[in-house]
Amino acid sequence: MSIILPIHNQADHVVTVVDDYYAALCGLSVPWEIILVDNGSRDESATVCAELATRHANVRALRALRAGWGHAVRTGLAAARGEFLCYTNSARTRGDDLRRALDAGMSRPDQVLKAERKPGRAWLRALGSALYNLEARLLFGLRLRDINGTPKLFHRRFEALLDLRRDDDLIDLEFCIACHRHGYSIVPFGVASGDRRGGRSTTGWRTAMRLYRGALAMRL
Repeated sequence: MSIILPIHNQADHVVTVVDDYYAALCGLSVPWEIILVDNGSRDESATVCAELATRHANVRALRALRAGWGHAVRTGLAAARGEFLCYTNSARTRGDDLRRALDAGMSRPDQVLKAERKPGRAWLRALGSALYNLEARLLFGLRLRDINGTPKLFHRRFEALLDLRRDDDLIDLEFCIACHRHGYSIVPFGVASGDRRGGRSTTGWRTAMRLYRGALAMRL
């Protein structure tokens, strides 16, 4: 099992994240690794990640060649050794949710597992997500409630998910489109929509507009 965690300016809380995940993953029935991928950080995240990799045998630290959520995810997937692969938003995903997702995903190796965040987010963010999901449905026929929800988990047999190309936030849409086109069954997995552990979110209205325009460009 390989868990890919893109890290961007999270030096203040990445240790807490890894310690939480490490405790949750102890006792997992298969060998596992956590891959920390520094994603163009401007703080000390890369140094902290390297220290964590030295401290924990199951933790590896990588540096993406350039910034971008998608590029960090693809960097981690390319380096992963596990039979099952998972990536998630390390600032918001809790250890207990991650463990439940891994157990659920491994019990269904013939399906792709994708998180759906439960109601509880700020109304403006929830509205923006709903509009994006509607756009994905109209453009690509995706009947999903939360395109960008993580964790996302799948077995290596789903080869199209190892050939994603996006370097930006649209990789989650590309992931869902690939599942739809190749007939991969997606199982939704409910997770709480929690607050960030630390740092500041870079998601705002500019991000939303970039996603809306990017989705349209992928269809044209």
